[in-house]
Amino acid sequence: MNTMTKKQNPNQAEKPVVTIQKSQLYKHERRAGYLFVAAPIIGLLLFTLYPVLFAIYSSLTSWNGISDMKFIGLSNYVDLFSDTYFRKSLFNTIYMMLGIPLGLVLALLLAMALNRGIPGTTAFRVIYYVPVISSLAAISILWQWAYNGDYGLVNQFLGIFGIEGPNWLANTGTVKPALIIMAVWKGLGFSMLLYLAAIQSVPKTYYEAAELDGANGFQRFINITWPMVKPVTFFMVVTGIIGGAQMFTEINIMTPTGGPEYSSATVVFYIWQKAFNNLQMGYAAATSIVLGLMIFTVTLIQFKMNDKSTFEID
Repeated sequence: MNTMTKKQNPNQAEKPVVTIQKSQLYKHERRAGYLFVAAPIIGLLLFTLYPVLFAIYSSLTSWNGISDMKFIGLSNYVDLFSDTYFRKSLFNTIYMMLGIPLGLVLALLLAMALNRGIPGTTAFRVIYYVPVISSLAAISILWQWAYNGDYGLVNQFLGIFGIEGPNWLANTGTVKPALIIMAVWKGLGFSMLLYLAAIQSVPKTYYEAAELDGANGFQRFINITWPMVKPVTFFMVVTGIIGGAQMFTEINIMTPTGGPEYSSATVVFYIWQKAFNNLQMGYAAATSIVLGLMIFTVTLIQFKMNDKSTFEID
């Protein structure tokens, strides 16, 4: 077999090698870029990653926040799951999350009502949104007074209809529903505005086509409105569960001892008591780690379920 070898032409000039010199402006912009990126990274390391790692280590120790830490392994976690008060606080936390679906239903109904263009829509938006921007501590004090069994506004209102109301915050059967009602009232305006924005973003042509096909109001809601507001519902459920798991301020103000028979104490309230009343910092850190893992697991399940669903109109 003949082979052909490509020979270099001696008369052909070699291509010159071009060296790109980076300007001082380029180097300055690059350093500035690194500084901008470094700020959030350093913040993440100092205020998120380091506290998480420190909490994990603290949960494996016996520590009162002042003296030296004594490594005890998983003893805090073993004691935690055998603690009756922790189980009560966990049950109370889950129970109070029943207000999430209740609040979403009321918010959706209000949003649909305001979307009909009734007179005074702007005023109603403001009225419903005022509790959202109000201080949670101030609202808790207000509702604590309203729930008072002797002179509270709630029992005075019930007395008009001949109903003798209980001492809401001192009764094991009424303290959790009372706190749920307050929490729903506090967040109703925010959920309502999100739903209202989602409903108003639905193209009117969808409803016009449904009317031409003979769909009634309920069918239009099921096949158009509800699928279009699903992303908003998903967002509010996720944030509602995360926020509900961290419920503390209203409990600490309205029922500072955790309620009758510890019936209103949440997990975060339990952590606060262990950490700052009993000075069991290691034990409180273990409880925080367990709560964080629970929130992460529930949120992850919700995202997985969300991936399998669809937001398209049937």
